[in-house]
Amino acid sequence: MRASNEHDSPFSIPLFRSVWIASLASNFGGLIQSVGASWMMINLGGSPRMVALVQASTSLPIMLLSLWAGAVADNLDRRRVMLAAQTFMLVVSALLAAGAWAGVLTPWLLLIFTFLIGCGTAINGPAWQASVGDMVPRAILPDAVAFNSMGFNVARSVGPAVGGAIVAAAGAATAFLVNALSYVGLIGVLARWRPDLPPSRLPRERIGDAMQAGIRYVALSPPIRTVLGRAALFGFAASAVPALMPVVARDIVGGGPLTFGLLLGGFGLGAVGGAFGSRWIRRRLSIEGLVSLAALGLALGAAATGVSGHMAPALVALALCGAGWVLALSTFNMSVQMASPRWVVARALALYQMCAFGGMAFGSWAFGTIATDHGAGTALLIAAGVQLLSVVAGRFWRLAPISQLNMDARDNWEEPHTAVPVEARSGPIVITIEHRIAEKDVDAFLAVMSERRRIRMRDGARHWALLRDLGDPQLWIERYHVSTWVEYVRHNRRRTHADDANSEALRQLHIDNADPVIHRRIERQTGSLPRSRSPDARELDPITDATRST
Repeated sequence: MRASNEHDSPFSIPLFRSVWIASLASNFGGLIQSVGASWMMINLGGSPRMVALVQASTSLPIMLLSLWAGAVADNLDRRRVMLAAQTFMLVVSALLAAGAWAGVLTPWLLLIFTFLIGCGTAINGPAWQASVGDMVPRAILPDAVAFNSMGFNVARSVGPAVGGAIVAAAGAATAFLVNALSYVGLIGVLARWRPDLPPSRLPRERIGDAMQAGIRYVALSPPIRTVLGRAALFGFAASAVPALMPVVARDIVGGGPLTFGLLLGGFGLGAVGGAFGSRWIRRRLSIEGLVSLAALGLALGAAATGVSGHMAPALVALALCGAGWVLALSTFNMSVQMASPRWVVARALALYQMCAFGGMAFGSWAFGTIATDHGAGTALLIAAGVQLLSVVAGRFWRLAPISQLNMDARDNWEEPHTAVPVEARSGPIVITIEHRIAEKDVDAFLAVMSERRRIRMRDGARHWALLRDLGDPQLWIERYHVSTWVEYVRHNRRRTHADDANSEALRQLHIDNADPVIHRRIERQTGSLPRSRSPDARELDPITDATRST
């Protein structure tokens, strides 16, 4: 159940605190496993390209599966989705540990295991991130997102160093076993959690339809589209730093697995600093200014890492990279959550993850290839140059200040009575809405209706059109289709408070402030079976229900 607005910090909410601590332990194990996998790839004779593919193998599933996982998380119990994903990753990690101890791992088999762990992460991610909005009130959601990023990077600051020590002392198999055990705590917390959420008044969407609805919503939401494009560019350039860190440890700094762990620890400490400072920075900079600052810091850090040559300057440079990494990614995540209503938030986050981690997966491969042919230092310098392009992109592709949008559902729409009985599957449904507009207000009306078209289609309307009556110049007719009656109900219940401004602007343009008149009709097929023989005869009758509410 969501906490009340009296909370100043997410940590004052017991549920969030428990899940955060358990997630911290799980992230700690994941970073230890990451060190073990990267260093095992080197011991198995993998080239820099194969080493970079270790990160790509965990990022690629997020690009491939996130949308499906988001649709599942928006339609099923998110707690159960997370439980299933965590249990799957525990089993795969245990099998990876067994394979390492048995000495049967090859470079490609190792990549298969890390790919499967990435699949579990892809399924868990949208459900976990969407659940944060169920745990905390909207006012402190940005802080909760930042603390989630901080939790991962607290683990990043310590886990890799411990992972390096474990690999050096006991081998990669032990690191894999530690990761398997790290899932137990979070599984226990999730098993005890009983979310008190309002019951759904509508049947679940089919997964394919839900995926299409998520894509449609994001495609027709300009603020989210911008975030996704910027995240893909940022992730592509930023991926070079963590992907090539084992090669940096071996070839630029000249160390072993412990050195690799310490370098990752420096990156993580910078990320923790960035997370702690994010609230202070957000109060002083716009979202665009914060992301540009983060990208600039990561570019400078990547370039400095490429030319460092020694441990101390490399640690400082990687700390700067870590701060830029967490500031940018947590801001992208927060922006998507604040711009999405609850019914689609997991899918919007999934699409964000697909773009960000897809960029990282391709970036890891691209910069790994450059490092194989020209060295890690050159690859990092090129990555820094690409990251500077994301700063330049901010001048033309600006992130919108969306933190003030109220994306909560209006929840004041009631399903209308129809004179002809309908069922959930009845359809297609055709809606026409009559507006009476004075000649002097036509230009303003067209501008308002342009935004209304976007809102309607974003929420599921099809074949939207605006018509003007040739015999009555004051009469304008808005028309759209939905596939079934239940989709019409779903469409109207998706309206948010952020859409109120458009509805109010339209209402003020009506002559005498009159309410629009709505007609709801069902399409009738010609040449159908006689009424007495048709099993669905009542669905073929036209519905015409004039009403005075939208």
